[in-house]
Amino acid sequence: MKENPGTMEKLVSLCKRRGFIYQGSEIYGGLAGTWDYGPLGVALKKNIEQLWWKRFVLDREDMYGVDAAILMHPKVWEASGHVSGFSDPLVECQKCKKRFRADHLEDTTKCPECAGALGEPRQFNMMFKTHIGAMEDESSISYLRPETAGGMFVNFKNILDTFHPKLPFGMAQIGKAFRNEIAPRDFIFRVRELEQMEIEYFVRPENWKESFEYFLQEQMEFLKSDLGLSKDKIHTIDVPAEDRAHYSKHSVDTEFDFPFGQKELLGLAYRTDYDLSAHTQASKVDLSYFDEETKERFTPHVIEPTFGVGRLLLAVIADAYAEDEQNGETRVYLKFSPKVAPVKAAVFPLLKNKPELVAKARDVFTNLKKEIPQIMWDDNGNVGKRYRRQDEIGTPWCITVDFDTLGETPELKDTVTVRDRDTGEQKRIPVAELAAYLKKGIEVY
Repeated sequence: MKENPGTMEKLVSLCKRRGFIYQGSEIYGGLAGTWDYGPLGVALKKNIEQLWWKRFVLDREDMYGVDAAILMHPKVWEASGHVSGFSDPLVECQKCKKRFRADHLEDTTKCPECAGALGEPRQFNMMFKTHIGAMEDESSISYLRPETAGGMFVNFKNILDTFHPKLPFGMAQIGKAFRNEIAPRDFIFRVRELEQMEIEYFVRPENWKESFEYFLQEQMEFLKSDLGLSKDKIHTIDVPAEDRAHYSKHSVDTEFDFPFGQKELLGLAYRTDYDLSAHTQASKVDLSYFDEETKERFTPHVIEPTFGVGRLLLAVIADAYAEDEQNGETRVYLKFSPKVAPVKAAVFPLLKNKPELVAKARDVFTNLKKEIPQIMWDDNGNVGKRYRRQDEIGTPWCITVDFDTLGETPELKDTVTVRDRDTGEQKRIPVAELAAYLKKGIEVY
């Protein structure tokens, strides 16, 4: 296998060619910072989300899932500090008029495009502003949420009143967020419409460090055990005070070696009682917690693990991209963990012009799909081309129904050939044992 063969050009090309990701509004020339997920991209994204939900919600007793509205009362964002503080430094070229984030430039005086002079930096609020209702005035202003966290903080009291949880406990959400990025770039890494998986974990103030370290380890386990990312490409970075979000007292970023460099993949922040206290003051609704055992009333502190779905998906694809030489040709394949692969196995008839082979293969496919839904049928081209196509979308196993399956060799009747994506090794497996064989392969990875 070639070392680190994937470039962004290769990844973007593969993602479009094989139906993972398309440019948003492409037939109209595209819209910067927006991307559409095709069938395989949706499947990969859902797998990532489901693995996350299982680890952080379903497998726990202290986590409550919510799905808050994207549009919220504008005072939510005033109280949280986003209206006044959610901004990036913007500079504009006085010659070509292009705009850039000042903190992403090596030279803040010269335009990286035309070498023209750059103006003085100014703060640019990244929230998308909109209006609700028929009138467009100050009273109708609202915002597309810049993060999913706000919806959890304003539902804190609802969870207390409905479920009466004991500390520590958390709220979890998967949903869209919107940021009017000055310069979206690097494919789906920095975009204007994104999807987040976030947790707000409420703790006693004196216990924040313990929970912080716990979730830092859980983030790493999710990346390595659930998504199968390479350990040596993952790095944790303590965020200095000047670079932390306005609500954070302590933050650790988990970064990944993308083709364009080591960049942020996940965030973990200690938000103290900033949000609950701010919303208590602004809404005049008490968001404190009463401990029945100690008879104390206090405002919990918050640990926030944040996961960007698009960045995780890009990391999974970039890490999985591989090339090797087979029969004098370069083979491109995605060595996805079977847990995360969008297609777990593909079923072929050896020849598509032999009705008896097609009928048997269809029978195998139909029954297998009842056990493992993410199974693909493929009879396009010869078997070698099918292998290459399935390799390129990361399918771990290819299953071929041949004449031996039909009983041409009696001792091989009702067996199929199962080919491993990474090694090319082929095994004969009884049809009756096929589902169990694949399930074991998925789980033990």
